[in-house]
Amino acid sequence: MQNSTIATYGHGTHNDFLIIFDEGDELSVSASQIAAMCNRVTGVGANSSSATKIGADGLIRILKSDGKWFMDYRNSDGSIAEMCGNGIRVMARYLVARDHQNEGIFAIDTRAGIKHLRVPAEDDISVNMGKIYDENEQVSAISNGVTYEGFNINVGNPHAVVFTEDLSTLGSLEQPPVVSPADSYPEGVNVEFVELLPNHEAKMRVHERGSGETQSCGTGTCAVALAATLKSGESLPSRWVIYPPGGRLVVDIDGHSNATLTGPAVLLDDYDVSSYLL
Repeated sequence: MQNSTIATYGHGTHNDFLIIFDEGDELSVSASQIAAMCNRVTGVGANSSSATKIGADGLIRILKSDGKWFMDYRNSDGSIAEMCGNGIRVMARYLVARDHQNEGIFAIDTRAGIKHLRVPAEDDISVNMGKIYDENEQVSAISNGVTYEGFNINVGNPHAVVFTEDLSTLGSLEQPPVVSPADSYPEGVNVEFVELLPNHEAKMRVHERGSGETQSCGTGTCAVALAATLKSGESLPSRWVIYPPGGRLVVDIDGHSNATLTGPAVLLDDYDVSSYLL
């Protein structure tokens, strides 16, 4: 009898994920299967009374290669992403909570390179996101007929960070914003809309490529922190408290543009997803 495949539902500031532990890289999951699992209407959790939410923003398959944990992250449409700042914290919480890894400082490899995390048994998790870059290019994003201006920021994945004086006037982010110059983002882009607040705080909303609007974006908050520093005419180091719709995250950027992201990671229900993999 074939063993069941279990996916664990978890989130970081309500940016939510399905996690499949596949240490030996034995499981093949197609883009269409991932899209089916993550579907917000018919996906994982649709037939469960205990589901916190149906579907997810993405899927994390946990592998181990050459003695290192590897994060195989896919967007909700099944497309490949370099990494995910909220997702990697949820993955780290899973590894410690399920006794695959001791608490403390350890590394997770991603398509954007190796990331080191500080993971207590409880409380917030910090991840060193590495160096983030201002690409020295002004960008614009058009959403609901309004043009917003901002910065091209590279966090290992691409971001267009644009600014508004009042985030409440933004309207729906169901459709991808039109970003210019388009040729700066050949593989698509995450778009963050930001309202600056006093005392190095900011509110944001985000449209993530391959997922649509999400409640939070870890790499996006890092991009927002660097763009907000530039927008304010300040220099590094800098600390920003960022409020996506799903909660609160803290980003520290040192004088060499290395970012550390700190925030919560929560595990909830387990689901048998074998039927999606037939």
